[in-house]
Amino acid sequence: MLPRENRLRTSVDFRTAFRGGVKGASGHVLAHLAHTRESHAPRVGFVVSKAVGNAVTRNRVKRRARAWAAQRLTGLGEGDLLVIRALPAAADADYPALERSLDRALAQATKRLRAKRERETGDIRTGGDRARG
Repeated sequence: MLPRENRLRTSVDFRTAFRGGVKGASGHVLAHLAHTRESHAPRVGFVVSKAVGNAVTRNRVKRRARAWAAQRLTGLGEGDLLVIRALPAAADADYPALERSLDRALAQATKRLRAKRERETGDIRTGGDRARG
């Protein structure tokens, strides 16, 4: 189970991750990742709609995603918000396949967030001045 300080609970936090962050996609899930300037532990939330399946199926997908997230918390930075959105294909995935999908989606989102932060602050390698072509 995720510790309380690592859970997304408010609609504002979910909205921040969806609208202010970046997205990584994989076969079974989408990962929405945002960085806030607030000083707090990384937080993770889950969205599993009825399109995924009945309540038993949705809860199984959430349990598996929570177990994955608990293992990956150390890879997230302070102030990061991560929302995992399960796609209907997640219902038929076994745990290893879901885990690989989650890893790929998070890696893609992390890469995109890093690129977005570099664009916003200027390219670190050139001292903040971006090359113009």
